Amino acid sequence: MAVITFLSDFGYNDHYVAAVKAKIISQAPELQVVDISHAIDPYNIAHAEFVFGSVYREFPEGTVHIIAVDTHGNKQGKYHAAKYKGHYFVLADNGLLSLITEGKPEVVVELNTDFPLMPFPAKDLLAPAAAYLAKGGDIEVLGEKTYDFRQLLNRQLRLNDHSISGHVIHVDRYGNLITDITRDSVETIAHGRTFTIHFARETVGRIFSNYNQVDPGDCCCIFNSQGLLCIGINKGHAAELLGLGFDSQVDIRFYPGS
Repeated sequence: MAVITFLSDFGYNDHYVAAVKAKIISQAPELQVVDISHAIDPYNIAHAEFVFGSVYREFPEGTVHIIAVDTHGNKQGKYHAAKYKGHYFVLADNGLLSLITEGKPEVVVELNTDFPLMPFPAKDLLAPAAAYLAKGGDIEVLGEKTYDFRQLLNRQLRLNDHSISGHVIHVDRYGNLITDITRDSVETIAHGRTFTIHFARETVGRIFSNYNQVDPGDCCCIFNSQGLLCIGINKGHAAELLGLGFDSQVDIRFYPGS
């Protein structure tokens, strides 16, 4: 039996999460359901993509992922099951599939349903599809193959010989600002040169291993476990104190010499 993961924007105050799990358990009590998060900001595709993309590869191949974010995200009421690099996804046609698979899923089917405008698709459609796949079912039985799914594009880094321009893609609960600037991109452009990191009115000239290497209240840049450049304030909320948030620009400038 495969594991099922569950990500949603349902929050923790209502019955929605339990209702989806109840549907799965009623069909296959032996299945293990692992919650990724249910605190995704409502309808926030970028937030869902970051949280889900940061962790789903840690699960074994064959894992089935229910992504119940913005589940009424299209007027056509289309929902998909997809396979990508050994993982299965069930979700609404809201663009998220294109982001987590870089637009290249191996198989996509449009889920069969007699009620395209159902009030609770996560429970009535996505959960049964996930349970079926987790029990070893054939994805192509769930619907017709399709190449027609909504496409979205992430912002791309701007790189040249002397600079990198990126953006904040997530603010975590500690107020740390996570950017799309990767360790690999910095090392590729730097060639051992000195550099400065620019954001808001601040300039930082060093990347530390963790936030505790600076004094409380001081600004600090690190690479996180995904290799992404992060901006934080030791024991402080960087987003609030710096006035930065999602999509704020962050630049790195490189200088001649070493």
